[in-house]
Amino acid sequence: MKKITLVATALLVSFATFAQQTWKVDKAHAKIGFTITHLMMSEVDGNFKTFDATITSSKEDFSDAVFEVSADINSVDTDMEMRDKDLKGENYFDAARFPTLTFKSTSISKVADKKYKLTGDLTMKGVTKPVTLDMTLTGMGKDMRSQKPKAGFKITGTIKRSDFGVGKAPAAVVSEEVELRAVGEFNQQ
Repeated sequence: MKKITLVATALLVSFATFAQQTWKVDKAHAKIGFTITHLMMSEVDGNFKTFDATITSSKEDFSDAVFEVSADINSVDTDMEMRDKDLKGENYFDAARFPTLTFKSTSISKVADKKYKLTGDLTMKGVTKPVTLDMTLTGMGKDMRSQKPKAGFKITGTIKRSDFGVGKAPAAVVSEEVELRAVGEFNQQ
């Protein structure tokens, strides 16, 4: 009986160690944004002020993680009110019809220590396309208040805006390529 109890306890501890964990973004230490080239000479940065992100993973190195991100298109901010209004309009994001941008990962592959390729479905303006992004696990630690685990990530990549029907301006005015960048700390729940 003692042997069965020990085996059962070992299995429970093993299961608990590898149980799926949920991580929520710490919005005070996170940002989701993009960069485009304007008139083939300068870069314009934009951010989404309202967003959410979660990670679900059962492995300590996040090699099985599922990332889910959403951003409110109406919260786009490029530090210029006129441009933001234009971006929210029909010619670009069409926020009235498509108020949310989403990304959900479908696979993750480790390419080096703390470096990954994150593949998933990006949905913008009602169009869903697979994209592959570069991801770095920037650090691990503990939350000072809760003492629960914390993890930091940086995700970058490039997409073509026309693949998603975003913007009809010629590439000489607004670059076809859009650099994506997301950084953030996540707290284990």
